[in-house]
Parts: sequence; C-alpha cells; structure tokens
Amino acid sequence: MTVQEALNINQLPPTSPTVLSRIIELTIINLLGWIPRPLGVVLRRLGYRFILARMGQGVYMQTGVEFLGGCSIEIGDDTRIMRDVRFDMKAPNSLLRIGKNVCIDRGVDIKATVSDCLIEIGENSYLGPYICMAGPGHIKIGKDCLIASHTTIYANNHREPELTREGIEIQDNCWIGSGVRILDGVTIGKGSVIGAGAVVNKDIPPLSIAIGVPAKVIKPTKGPGRA
Repeated sequence: MTVQEALNINQLPPTSPTVLSRIIELTIINLLGWIPRPLGVVLRRLGYRFILARMGQGVYMQTGVEFLGGCSIEIGDDTRIMRDVRFDMKAPNSLLRIGKNVCIDRGVDIKATVSDCLIEIGENSYLGPYICMAGPGHIKIGKDCLIASHTTIYANNHREPELTREGIEIQDNCWIGSGVRILDGVTIGKGSVIGAGAVVNKDIPPLSIAIGVPAKVIKPTKGPGRA
C-alpha cells in the first residue's frame, strides 16, 4: 500500500511542512525541548500540540526529542518518548503514525528519506534504545511488538538501475532481538521471534523462531512472542 492509498483510506490530505510551520516548529522545540521533568513534560504536552498533526492524551516526552516535519506525525494516547529521540518526516506527503501506549526508548531515529513514506507503529509496542528506522518504503510495526536495542529497519535497497522501496512489515506480537538487521521487502509473521544479531532478508512465517546471517527458521514458537 502506498502512502497516498493509506491517506485516501483514512480521508486525510497529504501534508508537507511549509517554511512558516518549520519556523514555528523550531521555535517551540528550542523553547521547550530542554526543560527538565516534571515541568518540561507538562509544557511539552501542551506546546507540542501546535506542531504535531495529532498528539493524544497523557503523552510523556523527555528532553532532547526532535521533530522535523511535525505536521506529518501523529502520536497516540499514553505514549512515552524518551531522551534524544529524533523524528524526521519532512519529506513531502509522508506520515508517521504512532499508536497508543507505545514506548520509544532513548536515541531512536525514525526518518522518511524521500516523499510518500508511511511509517506505522502499533499500539502497546516497544522500540528499544538506538533503533534506526527509515523509508522510503512503507514500514509497518504491529501491535504488542518488542524490538530490542540497535536494531535497524531500512525499507530500501540499492539495485541497478534504481533504488527499490518494497516495504517492511513486522506483524503483531513479534519479538526482535538486539542488533537485528531487517532488509527491504521482508514480512515477519505474527508471533515470531528473531534472535539477536540476525539479518532478515526474506519473509519469516508466523509463529517461527529465526536466527543467523541470513536468518533461518529453526523451530516454531510456543505461542505469540514466546520462545
């Protein structure tokens, strides 16, 4: 599904940051982004509503969080965003949609590298420290997923004569170990577990445990997200 198709389904117009919106965004972030908690959390909860497409109730946001293209970012209720997280969605017609009760840990970097990039993070999911995630392909992370630190999720691949953008999907209830590399065009099936350091370059069936470089299925799981 393309970003334009997703936006049409939800009857939302495509958005792109203007010069004025970018100035307002930078001003608010520079004024409020450094203020320590608990006061900073309250002020950011109030002030960042002016620069985001949507900001739910009860959002908790620590210092150093950076937004580029906030008009293309939706954050659900009760989401927690830790220190030094960076969201770059300034590419035209792109959208980042974060579900409710999501935790995005310290130093996570999420970026739309070119236009028409859609990134979705399902409710109750956790992104560990220093995860890097980038389009231009569509990236979808399902509900109740646990993704450990230093994992990379890049929905692009350099193949002659051009850059591909097939997209990546991690379905509900998946556990992804530390340092996993997930490549473009991959679907990780519901309830699967990927071992630390694996390189996932092809689809993983639901309810599977996969390890290695490249990742290979070694056995089924005992249930959704259970090794």
